[in-house]
Amino acid sequence: MKNADKPLVWLHGDIKTPPFTINARIETGYLLRLLQKGEKLSLPHLRPMPAIGKGCCELRINDENKTWRIILQIRQDIILILDAFGKKTNDTPLKIIDNCKRRINKYESDGK
Repeated sequence: MKNADKPLVWLHGDIKTPPFTINARIETGYLLRLLQKGEKLSLPHLRPMPAIGKGCCELRINDENKTWRIILQIRQDIILILDAFGKKTNDTPLKIIDNCKRRINKYESDGK
C-alpha cells in the first residue's frame, strides 16, 4: 500500500511571483513535492538545521538575482513550513532561527 503524501502546513512565509521568479517558484514546488512524497534530498538543495529542532532543514533555491531559503521541519506525518526569506550571507540570522523555534513551540502548544 502506498503511503499518502505528507501535507504542507504553512506557519509562515510566501512563495509567490514576485518576489520569486516564475522559475524559482516552479523549482520550489518541485522540491517540496519530492519531500511530500518522502524523497530524501541533500546538498545542494537541502541542508539540515538541527539548531532549530529535530527534522528541521533549509531548502535552498537559487534565483536569478537572489538566493531563497525555506526553513521547514519534516515530521512523520506532515511538513511544517516555518519561514521563507532571501538570504544574503552564509549564516542564517539568529532572528530567523528564534522565530522558527517559536513557531514550532506555538504549533505544538496549540495541540497539533
